[in-house]
Amino acid sequence: MADIAFHDVGKVYDDGTRAVDALTLEVSDGEFLVLVGPSGCGKTTALRMAAGLEDVSEGAIRIGPRVVNDVPARDRDVAMVFQSYALYPHLDVFDNIAFGLRLRKVRGDEITARVDRTARTLGLAEHLRRRPGKLSGGQRQRVAMGRAMVREPAAFLMDEPLSNLDAKLRVQMRAELARNSRRLGVTTLYVTHDQTEAMTLGHRVAVLKKGVLQQVAAPQVLYDEPANIFVAGFIGSPAMNLVRARLMVQGGEPVLAVGSQTIKPHERWLASRPALASYISQEIALGIRPEELTEPRPGSVAGSALLHARVELTEGLGSDLMVHAAVDATRVDTDDTRELARDSGADTAEQAAGNPDAPGSAPTILIGRFNPRTQVREGDMVAMAVETERLHAFDLGSGKAIR
Repeated sequence: MADIAFHDVGKVYDDGTRAVDALTLEVSDGEFLVLVGPSGCGKTTALRMAAGLEDVSEGAIRIGPRVVNDVPARDRDVAMVFQSYALYPHLDVFDNIAFGLRLRKVRGDEITARVDRTARTLGLAEHLRRRPGKLSGGQRQRVAMGRAMVREPAAFLMDEPLSNLDAKLRVQMRAELARNSRRLGVTTLYVTHDQTEAMTLGHRVAVLKKGVLQQVAAPQVLYDEPANIFVAGFIGSPAMNLVRARLMVQGGEPVLAVGSQTIKPHERWLASRPALASYISQEIALGIRPEELTEPRPGSVAGSALLHARVELTEGLGSDLMVHAAVDATRVDTDDTRELARDSGADTAEQAAGNPDAPGSAPTILIGRFNPRTQVREGDMVAMAVETERLHAFDLGSGKAIR
């Protein structure tokens, strides 16, 4: 096994497009690190540079003790699993898995032993004489994994290997991939657009935006302590609610003015963010995750921790009721939120926020996660309880979290 390190790595294409910018990142020996971000953020380009399939324009990539910028892909001792699986349709499972070993002129008995061992690990022992066309999508994905595993490489490089599977199979294969990766303990750099994959698979997750590393941390740290508005909006489903709020002092105590309403932040939240003292009388970007915006429960919150809103849409998920409600407030409109809107498929940030009107207009849509048996309908006025100890605050200019 070996670690993988990027040192100020950049990639600039011939037309001047900068796909990766000054990427410095290390994947520790035996670590499973996930690169995640919107389409076109540079994550696949970074992976391909590590694999030797793209030239490095700037900086250096190290695998184990050696810099590999000029080392051919075949000599880097890494195995890559592609989105398309890239199986040979005329070869059976055994020969697909054994293909790389034969190229390396491994002895026949050793090939048989390693393929059999890998097939048993992946549940493919009964399918070794079947061709890819006779396999399910999940089985083909396992064959692609087996072809990488059987080589016993220093590192795995995976480019969205589950993206061609249907939703149910993706969940199953994600669990299998997690189990196999932890059992093998091989250094793995994994690229995905799916944040659920990133959060469930990665020991750490690195978030990219337009080729620039935004934050790298353990999944729970990314979720609880996003470094900026972009990470906050990208990690989490549904996405974090972001609304403009003014930090004010009323009766000697700080409050957050959200449109015409105010909420009193928790003392511990304020104490953990001393930098907020310099934002008194200024607007900030206030972040509230949907699970921290719920139906009021008797005795659970004070009246100052309620936001009143009009229900625009409800989505029953069985385990939860997602309530989309309009508040008299101004949405956050920054480069980060516009990038998130493009990634979500919305034409504009207004649409992504559920607001088709001009920038800065009210209402703004907030999404809350309610008990599924809560009786609310479109058009109802509801009170939404805010968990004021778990708010997020960001500078509107820089987008950075206020600590």
